[in-house]
Amino acid sequence: MTDEMMRLGREKRFLVLLGLICLALIGGALYMQVVLGELPCPLCILQRYALLFIALFAFIGASMRTTRSLTVLEVLVWLSAVGGIIAAGRHVYIQANPAVSCGIDVLQPIVDGLPLASIFPLGFQVEGFCETPYPPVLGLSLAQWALVAFVLTVLLVPVGIYRNRRKSR
Repeated sequence: MTDEMMRLGREKRFLVLLGLICLALIGGALYMQVVLGELPCPLCILQRYALLFIALFAFIGASMRTTRSLTVLEVLVWLSAVGGIIAAGRHVYIQANPAVSCGIDVLQPIVDGLPLASIFPLGFQVEGFCETPYPPVLGLSLAQWALVAFVLTVLLVPVGIYRNRRKSR
């Protein structure tokens, strides 16, 4: 096995791990919703979509055979994480300023009109309000944890690409 193949294999394993982490985060959110009764707001659902897209693009990217196609999927992972930062950042802001609303009247029909809301309503339909304070997990709100995860993804995916490909040029 060549050195380049080993580096790309490491990059693909990272994508698989990232996809599994994103699916675990969605599973954790569903657990908190169903078992703990923490109802998702529109921004929560948008964060779930971002996590789902990251996982989907990461798994597809890990199956790519060429560097170019792998890079395209990694860019899609990165863009999905940027979208997640926007949703989670807004959510963190709203929770820090409870007088501000997430605009449930405006966002709810849009988010509930997305395809997965009708296919899997338990996981992708709006039921709560963004400003609802739920107990923190290890000192951070779910929105803060999501923001950390999205920021790490935005930072680590390009670092991984650079690290794994700089020697092949």
